[in-house]
Amino acid sequence: MNAITGLTRGGEIYTPAFVMDINQADCIGCGRCFKVCPREVFDLIEREDVDELMADDDDYGDDDYGDDDDDGFSDDAAMVMSLKNAMDCIGCGSCARICPKNCFSHEALSVSA
Repeated sequence: MNAITGLTRGGEIYTPAFVMDINQADCIGCGRCFKVCPREVFDLIEREDVDELMADDDDYGDDDYGDDDDDGFSDDAAMVMSLKNAMDCIGCGSCARICPKNCFSHEALSVSA
C-alpha cells in the first residue's frame, strides 16, 4: 500500500490517519472533538437518532447499571457525536487526542483511495 503522506513545516514526512468511525455507544457528547476539529467533520445529534441508526446492533444500549430503561439511557435529550463529513478529515488526529472516551477509529489511507 502506498499511503497518503504529507510534510511537516520542518520537512519531516508524516502519514495522516483519517477518522473512520465514532463509537457512539461510548460517546458522551461532550463536544470536545467538535470544537477542536478544523474542518467541521463532526456534528452533534440527539441520542434518539442514534438509537434508530443502531437498532440492528444487539449489544447497543447494554449499560450494566441495572436500571429498567429499555435503551440504557435516560429520557433526557442526550447528545452524541456523528460524522457529518468524513471526507473533509485531514487526518490530524486532534479528535482522538481530546476524546476522554477514546471513541474514534482512525486509519491511514492509500493514495488510490
